[in-house]
Amino acid sequence: MTSKDEFFNPAKLSPRDKAAATDTTAKAIITAEAAAREKKTEKLRALRLQQEAEAPTPAAPAKKRRTAPKSAPSS
Repeated sequence: MTSKDEFFNPAKLSPRDKAAATDTTAKAIITAEAAAREKKTEKLRALRLQQEAEAPTPAAPAKKRRTAPKSAPSS
Protein backbone atom coordinates (compact mmCIF):
# COMPACT_ATOMS: atom_id res chain seq x y z
CA MET A 1 0.00 0.00 0.00
CA THR A 2 1.19 3.52 -0.66
CA SER A 3 1.66 6.09 2.01
CA LYS A 4 0.64 9.70 1.83
CA ASP A 5 4.32 10.73 2.04
CA GLU A 6 4.76 9.51 -1.52
CA PHE A 7 2.15 11.96 -2.80
CA PHE A 8 2.49 14.93 -0.49
CA ASN A 9 5.71 16.74 0.28
CA PRO A 10 5.72 17.49 3.99
CA ALA A 11 8.46 20.12 3.61
CA LYS A 12 7.19 23.65 3.19
CA LEU A 13 8.49 25.73 0.29
CA SER A 14 9.61 29.25 0.93
CA PRO A 15 7.72 32.04 -0.83
CA ARG A 16 10.81 32.70 -2.93
CA ASP A 17 10.90 29.07 -4.09
CA LYS A 18 7.17 29.15 -4.87
CA ALA A 19 7.62 32.36 -6.88
CA ALA A 20 10.57 30.89 -8.76
CA ALA A 21 8.59 27.75 -9.63
CA THR A 22 5.63 29.83 -10.80
CA ASP A 23 7.89 32.10 -12.82
CA THR A 24 9.61 29.16 -14.49
CA THR A 25 6.31 27.50 -15.32
CA ALA A 26 4.81 30.73 -16.69
CA LYS A 27 7.85 31.38 -18.87
CA ALA A 28 7.70 27.83 -20.22
CA ILE A 29 4.02 28.23 -21.11
CA ILE A 30 4.62 31.61 -22.77
CA THR A 31 7.53 30.22 -24.78
CA ALA A 32 5.48 27.23 -25.92
CA GLU A 33 2.57 29.46 -26.97
CA ALA A 34 4.90 31.80 -28.88
CA ALA A 35 6.48 28.85 -30.70
CA ALA A 36 3.05 27.48 -31.63
CA ARG A 37 1.96 30.93 -32.87
CA GLU A 38 5.10 31.31 -35.00
CA LYS A 39 4.61 27.83 -36.46
CA LYS A 40 0.99 28.60 -37.34
CA THR A 41 1.97 31.96 -38.87
CA GLU A 42 4.62 30.33 -41.07
CA LYS A 43 2.15 27.66 -42.19
CA LEU A 44 -0.51 30.22 -43.07
CA ARG A 45 2.02 32.44 -44.85
CA ALA A 46 3.21 29.50 -46.96
CA LEU A 47 -0.38 28.59 -47.86
CA ARG A 48 -1.18 32.19 -48.79
CA LEU A 49 1.91 32.50 -50.98
CA GLN A 50 1.10 29.19 -52.66
CA GLN A 51 -2.47 30.29 -53.29
CA GLU A 52 -1.32 33.62 -54.72
CA ALA A 53 1.15 31.84 -57.01
CA GLU A 54 -1.49 29.45 -58.33
CA ALA A 55 -4.19 32.05 -58.90
CA PRO A 56 -3.95 33.97 -62.15
CA THR A 57 -3.46 37.65 -61.72
CA PRO A 58 -6.71 39.43 -62.50
CA ALA A 59 -6.57 41.88 -65.37
CA ALA A 60 -7.05 45.47 -64.43
CA PRO A 61 -10.68 46.43 -64.89
CA ALA A 62 -11.33 48.61 -67.90
CA LYS A 63 -11.80 52.20 -66.92
CA LYS A 64 -15.23 53.53 -67.65
CA ARG A 65 -15.34 56.68 -69.66
CA ARG A 66 -17.17 59.50 -68.07
CA THR A 67 -19.93 60.93 -70.17
CA ALA A 68 -20.70 64.62 -70.19
CA PRO A 69 -23.63 65.42 -67.96
CA LYS A 70 -26.81 65.89 -69.87
CA SER A 71 -28.15 69.40 -69.64
CA ALA A 72 -31.81 69.97 -68.95
CA PRO A 73 -33.81 70.96 -72.06
CA SER A 74 -34.46 74.64 -72.19
CA SER A 75 -38.03 75.76 -72.64
